Amino acid sequence: MLKQAPKTTRLARNLRDKETWGERLMWSWLRGGRFSGYKFRRQHPVLPYYLDFFCNEAMLNVEVDGSQHGLPKNRVADAERDAFLEAQGIKVLRFWSSRLRREKEVVRDAIWRTLQERALHPLPDYCSPKVPVAGENQSRDLVKRSPSP
Repeated sequence: MLKQAPKTTRLARNLRDKETWGERLMWSWLRGGRFSGYKFRRQHPVLPYYLDFFCNEAMLNVEVDGSQHGLPKNRVADAERDAFLEAQGIKVLRFWSSRLRREKEVVRDAIWRTLQERALHPLPDYCSPKVPVAGENQSRDLVKRSPSP
């Protein structure tokens, strides 16, 4: 990993310390590889911006927006920021913080689909149905079913 300038690191840490409830909730979903091993970073610097939640493998940025992002001035700034990031190859997903609690599954599904589109991971074993291999369990089943003498 590239070494960041001390000022950049300090600013990112400061932003992490002052996170909103929406960012805390989102981080509880994304931290520790909870999306099938995808690694996210909080307040990742892509200067001149700091990305709320960034997955390097999928080049995906997840933003949690509060009400201030609805102001016309901030909407223009967000559009410019998103265009800059898209030019860098980074896909941006934006969610209103008010939506996180009401539509958890919708938000998580949107993140999951985007991650899978951009950097496919196989589903964990517990998500796929168990299909027996021919002959694997059949002999055991026959032994169990055969009448005892």
